[in-house]
Amino acid sequence: MLEVDTTVMTPAPVFETSGHVARFADWMVKDLKTGEVLRADHLVGNVLEARLAGDKEARGLAAQPAKEDDKKKKKKDKAKAAPVKLSDEQVVEYETILAQLDNYSGPELGALCKKHNITNPDTGNEVSEPQQFNLMFASSIGPTGQHPGFLRPETAQGHFLNFSRLLEFNNGRVPFASAQIGRSFRNEISPRAGLLRVREFTMAEIEHFVDPEDKRHERFADVRAVALDLLDRDTQAAGSTRVTRMTIGDAVDKGVVANETLGYFLARIHQFLLKIGIDPARLRFRQHMANEMAHYATDCWDAEIQNSYGWTECVGCADRAAYDLSVHSAKTGHPLVVRQALKEPIVTEKLVAEFNKRTFGQTFGKDSAVIQTLVGGLDEALLAKLQGELAQGSTTVTSSDGREFKLTPDLLTIEKKTFKQSIREFTPNVIEPSFGLGRILYVLLEHSFWSREQDVERGVLSLPAVVAPTKVLIVPLSAKTEFDPLVREVCKCILARYLAGSPAPSFVPHGACSSYLSQCSLRAPSFPATKLRKAGVFSRVDDSNTSIGKRYARNDELGTPYGLTLDFACTSLSYSRLRHLLAAASSCLRRSHVPAVQNRTMTLRERDTTGQLIGSIDEVIDTVIELVNGSIDWAGACRRLPAYDGVQAVE
Repeated sequence: MLEVDTTVMTPAPVFETSGHVARFADWMVKDLKTGEVLRADHLVGNVLEARLAGDKEARGLAAQPAKEDDKKKKKKDKAKAAPVKLSDEQVVEYETILAQLDNYSGPELGALCKKHNITNPDTGNEVSEPQQFNLMFASSIGPTGQHPGFLRPETAQGHFLNFSRLLEFNNGRVPFASAQIGRSFRNEISPRAGLLRVREFTMAEIEHFVDPEDKRHERFADVRAVALDLLDRDTQAAGSTRVTRMTIGDAVDKGVVANETLGYFLARIHQFLLKIGIDPARLRFRQHMANEMAHYATDCWDAEIQNSYGWTECVGCADRAAYDLSVHSAKTGHPLVVRQALKEPIVTEKLVAEFNKRTFGQTFGKDSAVIQTLVGGLDEALLAKLQGELAQGSTTVTSSDGREFKLTPDLLTIEKKTFKQSIREFTPNVIEPSFGLGRILYVLLEHSFWSREQDVERGVLSLPAVVAPTKVLIVPLSAKTEFDPLVREVCKCILARYLAGSPAPSFVPHGACSSYLSQCSLRAPSFPATKLRKAGVFSRVDDSNTSIGKRYARNDELGTPYGLTLDFACTSLSYSRLRHLLAAASSCLRRSHVPAVQNRTMTLRERDTTGQLIGSIDEVIDTVIELVNGSIDWAGACRRLPAYDGVQAVE
């Protein structure tokens, strides 16, 4: 996969050619009194969903709302209408509309607003007829302003403009892919819902170029058994949102998903979202309906994730066919094609029309070009018919404006010729997974955050270790200032021994030094923070004066999955013993014998269960590194290390 980084500001001809200037638009309506602009499909959806929620509340089916702040409650009471019970027919009709909401055109959305008396929910005013609004930010390039441009609404066009270079880097062969992460801009009609609908956002897009006659994927067998919740277009057209659980292999075999390459990326998107912590019960793949399909796509599926705002599209996966490369090639005259040498030449025979240029031009004059175009556009069957008629003496062709032209064998001959093809030339198709990183981050945080049953004020952010910013929390049990001189002296000794290439002395108070070493970024392999850092595991030390419980709690809310507790048992040295070592530290380089450590243990804590294990420093560090890397899970760690009973032996 080739990484690219293309321009944000793009000349207007690029998007004129791609069709974005003419068709990259949403339908909007205006409040007839205030002039407020609303997105038409969102207005219809939000109003009908609110009515269905009110119907459930009126029927006593809605859950009891959470207790709210008095000030917030007063504000909501002003805007919220009393719940109204709907008829069963209305409920079915509203649910059917919502199931296929994305398939309605602008005039159809306007008709829905009139039929169901949909008004601006904030003011109660009527809204105008829907109008199209182009979502691209227009600008100008250069000092004169004569060269219009746009901020890119997607990163994809940069891939297509650089296709020839990318193909050359891949030695002229397909399939291959290019990838880009970058900012995109869309002039949203009504941005809202935090990171879910914004005008500037970060996208990650892959353009996978593939042979249009062979859309198999070499690794499809690896994901064939992956099961997805699919909501196909036929189900939506029937007015239902019921998903079908199906393996991606069956979906491709039955034609629900168009081809193996598209299916492969759908399965990989599913695996990625689950790996970073998305709740599989709130993830579905919805197929675009005909009217909502992008102008460049032949098939498209959205990975939609349920959150507090409903189902939100977070990843799109489209089969763009050869649309983009074809239109850019036609505009520029530069062939964006793959030339593939055939193992065996293809020999074909076909009828070819040949004109007698000398007599043909004299006979028909300026109409010669019209006749040549007519005959050149005939298929094999019609050419064979003309050949038979010419053998009888003459034939007649008719132009689009009704004029007839008589052709004779001295003007036109049609013969069968043999052609040998050793090079196959084709425009590749494109499969495009497109990730909205801001949306994925938002729903991940929402899916991961919860509160402990015994204390709802204690929040937990259950991020998997693979995405948690901090993997391991190191918690020294004591933060007494009396330790500082000792820590400073012993760490100097450690550093001197380490730089000299000698092993660290065995009497070093590991727990006491960890905080100091972390602050000084000393690379002493015998310390937890340094060992973790050396293994590529990001950790942080919390040596604040608060209780260990509060330190754990605030790091649970930050999403840190594991905690290491360092106390006197980690060093197997009492406080008096540590003070005694202060005097000995200055001469440690000259000593041939040092006191042995009898008990070097520390505890490992897991965030979600709050379970704790105990083991030697080396065993615990090795275990936590494997946990972070995904080599083992917590159950595996529990089988490896004994549970901590709250008591450690201290000398």
